[in-house]
Amino acid sequence: MDNRQSYLELRDLSVGYAQADVLHGISMRVEEGEIIALLGANGAGKTTALTAISGLLRPRAGGIFFAGRSLHATPSHKIVEMGITHAPEGRRVFGSLSVMDNLKLGAFTLKDGKQKKKLLDWVCELFPRLRERGEQLAGTLSGGEQQMLSIGRALMSDPKILLLDEPSLGLAPMLVAAIFKSIREINDRGVTVILVEQNARAALKIADRGYVLEVGKMVLEDKAEVLLANTQVQAAYLGGAKVT
Repeated sequence: MDNRQSYLELRDLSVGYAQADVLHGISMRVEEGEIIALLGANGAGKTTALTAISGLLRPRAGGIFFAGRSLHATPSHKIVEMGITHAPEGRRVFGSLSVMDNLKLGAFTLKDGKQKKKLLDWVCELFPRLRERGEQLAGTLSGGEQQMLSIGRALMSDPKILLLDEPSLGLAPMLVAAIFKSIREINDRGVTVILVEQNARAALKIADRGYVLEVGKMVLEDKAEVLLANTQVQAAYLGGAKVT
């Protein structure tokens, strides 16, 4: 890595559970306004990396820095207040609450009612189905609708950086296309995105740059279009087919 300060940086980060490390000294930089794709097989450490950035796991070594400030000892709710939110794998909506109540919970760090209203209008413009289903219990939504709700809830805190973990998992192709279109629109509004996604081709097609994790180690970094054309990446993550 060079010496310039990036918007978000992981520096020689090691993170684990109990006695076992999952991430082994990884480094990653994210510039403001980028979409970064974080790729790798199941168990490579992608979700662990996002969880550490969110403050839900503490590094064993190395550090995490956002806009020059250290995050690795910052409580998770303070990280949300600083502008980093997480839409986790598996959606994890509050099934016994309505769609609107789920969205309002996402704005728990905000005090300005007008700002909350503006954000709610934006989220419902981005995902019109959420307004249509506003009073419906979140647990009765389809998988695609729950994914929209998970992302919308994360956006309700007005993030600077959005962490997305497997947003297309289990969705029909038409819904996958809609979710990726919404990610582009979110980024166009100025939100930096870190995207963990098994659909590597779709992720790289909207990303600026990508990183590849293998067994907790960062093994590759490049511009998204370069990774799409990389034969090693094609064989491992793109089904071996040449990308057109």
